[in-house]
Amino acid sequence: MDGAQAGGRVVKKVALNGAGLLVALFAAFPVYWMISTSLKPSREIFSSTPQPVPTHPTLEHYREILTGNLIPGVSFLDFFLNSALVAVSTVVLSGLVALLAATAVARFRFKLRTSFLIMLLVVQMIPLEALVIPLFLMIQRLGLYNTLPSLILTYLGFSLPFAVWMLRGFVAAVPKELEEAAAIDGASRAQIFRRVLFPLVAPGLVATSIFSFITAWNELIFALTFINDQGSYTLPVAMTFFFGRDDTNWGPVMAASTLFTLPVIIFFLLVQRRMVSGLVAGAVKG
Repeated sequence: MDGAQAGGRVVKKVALNGAGLLVALFAAFPVYWMISTSLKPSREIFSSTPQPVPTHPTLEHYREILTGNLIPGVSFLDFFLNSALVAVSTVVLSGLVALLAATAVARFRFKLRTSFLIMLLVVQMIPLEALVIPLFLMIQRLGLYNTLPSLILTYLGFSLPFAVWMLRGFVAAVPKELEEAAAIDGASRAQIFRRVLFPLVAPGLVATSIFSFITAWNELIFALTFINDQGSYTLPVAMTFFFGRDDTNWGPVMAASTLFTLPVIIFFLLVQRRMVSGLVAGAVKG
């Protein structure tokens, strides 16, 4: 009986691992095909029998998009820098504001505290498309139309509810006794926040920063609506210029898509360990 149970567990484990491997391959194949296509010369891309591996790999498409101009006077690097500025600003501001708000919600008791937390969840349920016109009118009244700060403020509003809700769990998981001990030792509130609370909540900041970064890096609708100056376009908007009315040059498209995806992958690889530990830590106490 024990042998049969052990054999059953082995079979179950093999089946689960096999299923996980299939899912991983299914998810990774489009990324592989994108990179592979970006390294193929045009004759191989449009061949009647496309090959999964480039026969004659080339960096021609990367050279084309990095040295040429998608729009007269504006290079791919300009779009890249615009997206980087918007994404990094969103991550920094959302992390700072969300941490302060989460600390207030987790540590203090005030009126409408529960209502505030419920509103954070309700905001996440509103479709983004329903907010385009109201936010466009608000941006115009603030005088921010056609500027990158309009995108930073918009993405900040989208990322804050999730960040506050998630960081609330991390702050609540930190024992109050640590802060009380630091206060007894003579630490000020600012020192307690900086030296005690912040290091313990840092994994949560990493986890929320990934969400904020991806939101700001990949968003298209608001970037296309709020920005009319071609020199201020972000990468998602710039990607639309690769697609012509009659045909599409898939080599540069795949090369640009690879460069577009690379920062997200690098950012995730750098923080993945802290993200996993942060997600587990934040689930200890809500």
